[in-house]
Amino acid sequence: MSVKQEPIDLEEYCQRIIQICEQIPDGINDKVLQNEMPEVDPRIRVQCINKLLASSRIDLFKSPTGLLYKLKAPSNAINIRGDQEEKIVFRIIENSGNKGIWLRDIRVQSGLLQTQLNKVLKSLEAKKLVKSVKSVNANKKKVYMLFDLEPDNSITGGTWYSDQDFESEFVEILNQQCHRFLLHREEKSNAANKGGGPLAVRNGSLVRITEIQSYISELGISKVQLRKEDIDAIMRTLIYDGKAERMSDEKGEAMYRAVRSPVSMPGLVQAPCGVCPVIKDCGDKGSITPATCLYLKEWLEF
Repeated sequence: MSVKQEPIDLEEYCQRIIQICEQIPDGINDKVLQNEMPEVDPRIRVQCINKLLASSRIDLFKSPTGLLYKLKAPSNAINIRGDQEEKIVFRIIENSGNKGIWLRDIRVQSGLLQTQLNKVLKSLEAKKLVKSVKSVNANKKKVYMLFDLEPDNSITGGTWYSDQDFESEFVEILNQQCHRFLLHREEKSNAANKGGGPLAVRNGSLVRITEIQSYISELGISKVQLRKEDIDAIMRTLIYDGKAERMSDEKGEAMYRAVRSPVSMPGLVQAPCGVCPVIKDCGDKGSITPATCLYLKEWLEF
């Protein structure tokens, strides 16, 4: 006569897995589960993982070392006062983060008709739960994201864009001021190291990003706080214009110095355009504008 086995309480093991995930928020893999729950049959662990995934209590991620399990962040959709359609659309937009999601993708994921979806989005926007943001990559389209999120730079274009327009004059002014700062440092170094030789003058003229950042901030020419990445992008334009060179100190930190070129170099905005393969289609000559020019954008972000 066979002995009847007691049913296994999967929920108890599921709770243990959740507790492990709480202790290691960056994610756990199967090896961690094996070490933390050595007495549990591997098949039971798999059943628990599948149950937690199906109930949306954990998320599955891929990493270089294998699969990772993380606790699923609670959705704010449960707090929405509205019908089920609003909660579904809100959750879809919430999952898109600060990069947003296109209207077409919301329609596909929600399964709603266009008229229904428009009504739901209008209601969510009126409640200030979601917002639509124009993208520099497609100025006739909008992406939707949560109302209190700051759009990613890939959507707004970052510091160099205002209302989807590339601020070429602002970039040119920054270019000139950064170059002026390098030249001023070079002049100070020449005066202070006359007897030290060219190497001493060169080393004394090197400038760090933080110094340039402070200088630009003190000038008050920017309405937004420029990051190190923004200043570094401007310094790269100076390098392309032949007005500066980049070096690294003993810690690998970037440093810049002015370069005196015997040949007059083109200005900032003209530099990439002079060799651009689609210049014939640019501006009033065609359909491409600085705001939509991928070559100019890649050149600034290099």
